[in-house]
Amino acid sequence: MSDNPNLYVYGITEQTDIELTVDGVGNGSTLRTVEYRSLAALVTDIDTTDPDRSDEAVAAHDSVLQTVIERDDIETVVPMGFGMAFKNARTLKGVMRGARRALRKALNDVEGCVELGVKLVDPAGGTADPDELQDRLESDLAPLSAGQTDDDLFSDRLIANRSYLVEQDRREAFDDAIDAIDADYEDVLVRYTGPWAPYNFVDIRIGAEASR
Repeated sequence: MSDNPNLYVYGITEQTDIELTVDGVGNGSTLRTVEYRSLAALVTDIDTTDPDRSDEAVAAHDSVLQTVIERDDIETVVPMGFGMAFKNARTLKGVMRGARRALRKALNDVEGCVELGVKLVDPAGGTADPDELQDRLESDLAPLSAGQTDDDLFSDRLIANRSYLVEQDRREAFDDAIDAIDADYEDVLVRYTGPWAPYNFVDIRIGAEASR
């Protein structure tokens, strides 16, 4: 890492003091915060403001965010899209100042929540009733979530592909509902993933042009 590293941003949270050892993008190893008023950007050092979008780098970005949201002392994270890097803390704070209202709204929208993914797969094809399973998701999972998205059905055997925004204190009930669906439909493969930062429920990219 150079003597004057740039800053790579993973997400925005409420003002906090954090220092974690991570395997970050561009070999960043220490996650810390850059703060502006009530906002805190989660950053590591990086040698460039234009990181390559490799599978390894994207996985590192996601892994750092997952490490953060699993901590008890951080309740809400607004994730940034991959590639948000800035020349220095001053530049980053200026961008946070300009985006403060949008960031504040995004934090409020996903406050205390994580994203959970649910895929229902019919491995044999044609043995499950898609309408019945869709109704089951609506009756059992929708009431436990603060929002949901219907994502792409990229396979003929994929019955449902949804992301749910779930409050942390409803995680256990949501887990139990997933277990019940899994038990009741032995011929259906239930793929349950997360917790993730709520990518599907916020759309924020802060000042990419200002980082160059």
